[in-house]
Amino acid sequence: MDITVAEEQVFQLLPTLSMAEAREKAWDKKTAVFTTGLSTIFSRPKAEEIQIVYSECRYEPFWHVACKVRYVYDRTRSYNVPVSASEVQRVTVEGVEHQITAKPRQFTITGIEHCLEESSTELVFDAVSGDERDWKSYLRFGKETIPDLSQFASEESIIVPPEVRASAVVRQVLGSMMRPIQADAVHEERVDVQTVDLYFRPVYAFEYRWEPKDKTSVAEFDGLTGEMSTGGVTLRQQVTSVLTPELLFDVGMDAVDLLVPGGGIAIKLAKAMVNRRERGADQDEQSD
Repeated sequence: MDITVAEEQVFQLLPTLSMAEAREKAWDKKTAVFTTGLSTIFSRPKAEEIQIVYSECRYEPFWHVACKVRYVYDRTRSYNVPVSASEVQRVTVEGVEHQITAKPRQFTITGIEHCLEESSTELVFDAVSGDERDWKSYLRFGKETIPDLSQFASEESIIVPPEVRASAVVRQVLGSMMRPIQADAVHEERVDVQTVDLYFRPVYAFEYRWEPKDKTSVAEFDGLTGEMSTGGVTLRQQVTSVLTPELLFDVGMDAVDLLVPGGGIAIKLAKAMVNRRERGADQDEQSD
């Protein structure tokens, strides 16, 4: 089996909504965050009773993975050919005589099927929970490459570190795509991990306080689409986890668990990563 793994990349999605604009939206929606449920029918808040007591901008991570699988193989198959005329007793095909069965009236020939199977998939996963998300639309927004993860954090924003590594999402994608094939001869068995990218998307969170009722609530605004959601949380402090490519892009390092039907994928995936990194190191030395 031939396996290739694309060069990993990290991107920051550029917000279309500024913190000031998000705050304006949050201020306009301050009564809406408390007007859900039956209790608010009898107790609706007044705008002057609600204040924004805390706000934050944070960048939340997600994985974008694209893979393609290709099989080229031969297999032997038998074909039943119906014979309608009652007077036919035998049929000769390419010099080989075949008997006609009575019920049903047919004869059987054997051939070799030359097969090609290709499949591809492109998925997005929440890098904190590991859940698949319908976030492909985010990929159309403007972005910037993050050349150094350790320098990504800023005083103005909270960077949420990924809890799920690259090996886990690649394992999940390949596990759903690959399968054993019934073949007499396999001519090509190829896996291309075309994309393993980590994205950080902007989210603005605002915490409200309804003073007379001593209640708090949080609304989040998507920094790309501007959409509001309630029931969120605020982190309130910068996350101190150190982000490194070696920690996040560990495809091959944890690949011993990447066992899928057909066998051998774990070792070869790791080998593909090692070979690619060695080629990159050689190129760097030559350029020096």
